[in-house]
Amino acid sequence: MRTFAYSRADSVERAAHATTPTAAFVAGGTTLLDLVKLDVMQPSELVDINALPLKQVEWLDDGRLKVGALVTNTDLAHHPAVKQHYPLLSEALLAGASTQLRNMATTAGNVMQRTRCPYFRDPSAACNKRHPGSGCDARDGLNRMHAVLGGSEACIAVHPSDMCVAMAALGATLTLEGPDGEREVPFGEFHRLPGDTPHIEHDLADGELITAITLDAPLAPAGSHYLKLRDRASYEFALASCAAQVALDGDSIGTARLALGGVATKPWRCAEAEAALAGQPATLESFERAAEIALADAEPREHNAFKIPLARQAIVRALREAARLAGTTQEEQA
Repeated sequence: MRTFAYSRADSVERAAHATTPTAAFVAGGTTLLDLVKLDVMQPSELVDINALPLKQVEWLDDGRLKVGALVTNTDLAHHPAVKQHYPLLSEALLAGASTQLRNMATTAGNVMQRTRCPYFRDPSAACNKRHPGSGCDARDGLNRMHAVLGGSEACIAVHPSDMCVAMAALGATLTLEGPDGEREVPFGEFHRLPGDTPHIEHDLADGELITAITLDAPLAPAGSHYLKLRDRASYEFALASCAAQVALDGDSIGTARLALGGVATKPWRCAEAEAALAGQPATLESFERAAEIALADAEPREHNAFKIPLARQAIVRALREAARLAGTTQEEQA
């Protein structure tokens, strides 16, 4: 591991002005420190932001829930407001990593989580995300875990987060602060598709940090479900996952929200499938049609074609459970 400088920021303003293009913020460090040890990331300085006052969870006057960047995954998953009004998010958080990691990992750190692609994590492999222009060994290599949605000639690495899949379905806004002040970015626009610049992963400028994520007002009354399909039952990344939320209008679907994980290069909102579900009966046929629409543009590689039918199954199962819960009271759901 290379040497680096270390400092602690005691205010957001100082943190924003403390970094250089080769510096990095550190909170829980559950991804960053691994990548530093592997020599994948080579920061000249780590700026510790754990002392910043970014650990609040509070309701805003407009009915949205504001979550501080340093709220841990454990605290967010078990927060009463999240469990009652955003159970989809709680499910997704508890499906990720291990208890020990959730105790350290932060909300903003999860959003900034980097891919688990083994070629990205191997400095001897060709990886455009790590070294632009070097190539992508995953495309013709062992690509069982890689993306079938949102990929490009330059990169097919999967975004690994469970939390972000739920947030993509729920809708959210990120608050960013940097040397030029504060700005807000819709969650769906923050993570970037790889295109021909896979090394540019998000809409975060040098010196900026995430200070909060504000969830859209709850969709109520609604049922929701997060389904994660993986090789083993715990501490494993998704082969395919689905975050589904359904609000019924009588026997029909009033509103549906749908996002996928484990199959795409970013948290994947299925807007066309959502639109196709609106006004349709909450039946298996409707759910299967939505699943076909959601995966219509999927492009498999040699080893990951199985993800397409697997993701369709995840969508159908998640929607069926969300619709079932939409027809029950909160007391029955609990």
